[in-house]
Amino acid sequence: MNFGQVLTAMVTPFDQKGEIDFNATRTLVNHLIENGTDGLVIGGTTGESPTLTSDEKIEFYRYVVKVVDRRVPVLAGTGSNNTHASISLTQEVEETGVDAVMLVAPYYNKPSQEGLYQHFKAIAQSTSLPVMLYNIPGRSVVNVLPETIVRLSEIDNIVSVKESSGDLDAVTEIISRTADDFTVYSGDDGMTLPILSIGGTGVVSVASHVIGNEMQQMVHSFNDGDVMYASAMHRKLLPVMKALFAAPSPSPVKAALNMKGIYVGNVRLPMLPLTAEEKNELQKMLPDQNIEAVG
Repeated sequence: MNFGQVLTAMVTPFDQKGEIDFNATRTLVNHLIENGTDGLVIGGTTGESPTLTSDEKIEFYRYVVKVVDRRVPVLAGTGSNNTHASISLTQEVEETGVDAVMLVAPYYNKPSQEGLYQHFKAIAQSTSLPVMLYNIPGRSVVNVLPETIVRLSEIDNIVSVKESSGDLDAVTEIISRTADDFTVYSGDDGMTLPILSIGGTGVVSVASHVIGNEMQQMVHSFNDGDVMYASAMHRKLLPVMKALFAAPSPSPVKAALNMKGIYVGNVRLPMLPLTAEEKNELQKMLPDQNIEAVG
């Protein structure tokens, strides 16, 4: 299933008391849809899912679905390292009207590949929603190997994977061995063009919060056959992408949005807001306006 080319892994706006800011959420959703976002991934790592309660997630997801009003697909994070709890949350989230769920690889308890398979299978079989897998060994420690993803892709409603392993050989194997309608998204902004070049679909992006139109321009250029232009765009955008991860995410991207006048508040502990020095460094890297077209 193709959810679009540039999906935004959306931050969760908080107010000054650290509670979900629904008015700011409406503003942010509309900003993203108007500036290059084909779909929204909510309640993921960038959305500070580890700090959100299940009740908060349900309320937040329901609200985002209402604001989006079917303009773009909404994918909601429901995975954890507790299979039973993930099934329960996924079934509750299905009632909010989201279009699909995203299931992160179980973190901390380090299951075997067979354990990973059975975990994802059990959750997928508990819902009628399409499922995007999320492989991010840098955060979960465990790496979902290509053969496991290929096996999982044979389950009817497991339709996509967000790949953040940084392993192009593994991504190539996944694309080669899965059906044409199984989509592979880069989970790293800087890997978007390389993954597109081996047959990937697009990106689940953090940088699209601030350079969404430019990300779309790069992807469209590549898909239209203008590889040289897409490559030049990649080189020009890469410093911005890197700046948004110069400190633990999502602190930099939240700071960047606040600088742009799109207030999303601060992060929740254990994450910390940027220091004054870090904000100054980030400000230097952000474009004042849309990045000019490359020649």
